Amino acid sequence: MRRFPSLISNPKRHPSPLLPPITPSKTSNPLTPNNSPKLVLFRILRDRPIDEARRVFDQIPSPDTQLFTMMVGGYSRAGRVGDAFRLFDEMPTRDVASWNCMIKACIDCGDVERARKLFDEMPERNVISWTTVLNGLAQVGRVDEAEEMFRKMPHRDTAAWNAMISGYCTNGRFVDARLLFEKMPQPNVVSWTAMIGGYDQNGESEKALSLFHQMCRSGIKPSSSTFACVLTACANASDLVLGTQLHTHIKKIGYLSDTYVSTSLVTLYANCKEIENSRKLFDESGDRNVVSWTALVTAYGLQGRHEEALGEFNKMVEFGIRPNQSTFTSALNSCCGLEALDRGKKIHMCTIKLGLELDVFVGNSLIVMYSKCGNVDAGLTVFNSMMRRNLVTWNSIIVGCAQNGYASLALKIFNDMSYYHIQPDEITYIGILTACSHARFLNKGKYFFQLVKEDTSVEVKLEHYACMVDLLGRCGNLEEAEDFIRSMPMKPNVTIWLVLLSACRVYSNVEVARRASKEIFDLDPHNSAAYVLMSNIYASNSRWNDVLQTRVMMRFRGVVKLPGFSWITIRESRHEFVCGDRSHPMAKEIYKKLDWLKGRLKEYGYVYDKRFVLHDVDDEQKETVLSYHSEKLAISFGLLSTVEGSTIRVMKNLRVCGDCHSAIKLISVVVGREIVLRDSTRFHHFKNGSCSCGDYWN
Repeated sequence: MRRFPSLISNPKRHPSPLLPPITPSKTSNPLTPNNSPKLVLFRILRDRPIDEARRVFDQIPSPDTQLFTMMVGGYSRAGRVGDAFRLFDEMPTRDVASWNCMIKACIDCGDVERARKLFDEMPERNVISWTTVLNGLAQVGRVDEAEEMFRKMPHRDTAAWNAMISGYCTNGRFVDARLLFEKMPQPNVVSWTAMIGGYDQNGESEKALSLFHQMCRSGIKPSSSTFACVLTACANASDLVLGTQLHTHIKKIGYLSDTYVSTSLVTLYANCKEIENSRKLFDESGDRNVVSWTALVTAYGLQGRHEEALGEFNKMVEFGIRPNQSTFTSALNSCCGLEALDRGKKIHMCTIKLGLELDVFVGNSLIVMYSKCGNVDAGLTVFNSMMRRNLVTWNSIIVGCAQNGYASLALKIFNDMSYYHIQPDEITYIGILTACSHARFLNKGKYFFQLVKEDTSVEVKLEHYACMVDLLGRCGNLEEAEDFIRSMPMKPNVTIWLVLLSACRVYSNVEVARRASKEIFDLDPHNSAAYVLMSNIYASNSRWNDVLQTRVMMRFRGVVKLPGFSWITIRESRHEFVCGDRSHPMAKEIYKKLDWLKGRLKEYGYVYDKRFVLHDVDDEQKETVLSYHSEKLAISFGLLSTVEGSTIRVMKNLRVCGDCHSAIKLISVVVGREIVLRDSTRFHHFKNGSCSCGDYWN
């Protein structure tokens, strides 16, 4: 779900010119006959620490209900809800305002249950009481209760309608929000802004922009928050033309100084591949705050410029700006983009120091970062430590477990979701079907696929069908997988046929492969992966004439094979290798280490699997080619560059070949280390001579 700036701006408060700040001391008494107690207390609560305000409050002989309420509100704003409750209990009399103040204090600290209990105990309520509790229920996802409260309200003002509309939008019930908006007697700018943001949140950015035009035609003047939402919608719709027009208009009316507006512009230009404009806006604003700097970090990340994103994150910290949840989320996403586990760990330590590691958004990003960097155990530790979890949290850990070979654990976590009353969505089912596929749990996979088809709240998509094709193919049921594709209710795309073709490569099934490749070439005649897979299938069956014909066809059609390479990151430096590479500064040491490994592997009875040499050469040449595959070079360098006993993590842009897979299993025994290899399909965790993929290396 897309996030957008808050609908309610919180500008910095400035002391009123009519109320100059006072400087009370511990010994002096600011309460003089010429000073109103309410005025004095208001000024101290505004400008001074809460304990100083309490000292003044205690000097008031007989504080009335309004003074008590002011002090309760002060404790609430300071986050001292316990003190607020104690003072609330001491109040000789309470009016509606004091009850409302205490209810809001509970909601602000996340205790909606206590807020609801106070509401039920109130002798008298007004529309603010109802709206405050309604808002609190919606914030924690209890939309049905909020809806019931809205229906029971004896009187509804515009704020109550807006609270319910925002609650629907925030919790994904956009159809209900739209229906309520259309019934609303007099929608104001907040109502329109909530709906614009709601459309954008639900992936309908074009409709959000259309609604903005409708709002302008209705005579409603947009606020700065409206412009922030509309610019976010422009960014998500990649509408640079409208965004640029709005930029000019915003500059004329003076809203460019608003932090949320300027940061939305930074994001707009980044999404529209105008990152230099994002940079220029940031530099020109001169406002170095957490929101603007986070927008710049995010902007670089959106463009895949992750080094620059992390560079800006580091500058921000050095500048003394305290990162927030969004900053950490963007920085961790860039760590994922670089597969930079060490940098991710450093950022994790930073979140702990600032007390943000248990935040749900930060926690979700940490789980994804650790999972995508091949350290799912650390991701599980984060998951287990989180006090609050949302659907993204559950999906992230399930997908992470599935990709890292923890299939049984993924199934267990899926079952735990029902215990916590978490409703799965389409991503959950993709994760669980992927887990079944990678572990070859055929019957369980069929069961879950039937489950997703019966779940009326989930739309069955091509991705779910692709998971089933992958599962059937991994289990060797190639004809069944082909029949499954042809019986699909929607037209299969190239990806689904490629999944079947990959399975044909594993099982050397030429006939099914030919039919699958024909379907692919009908859809995309220049698909390089299909040509390479067909060439490999022919080569594994020693059909060298067919290999030659396939390569001739590739040249004729101008299809270029993606070169295979592997890389390893050591102390934040990335080292890349291709097959037979001797360009690395440590090439001599790397090859010496590889020769040592070859000798040790032979002692364990290892024999090269020459089927994975896809060229018609003699056996000696085949062995030489297999010896120096890029992943083996990267592992050799890792052994030379890391401390004894540490885990080696290697990334590869293509699938790992079967010979390398067998060799790395034995290398993990020889060197006594865990080796994590991520190929284009999944993670392989090699340890003590076995692999997490169960030897289905494709």
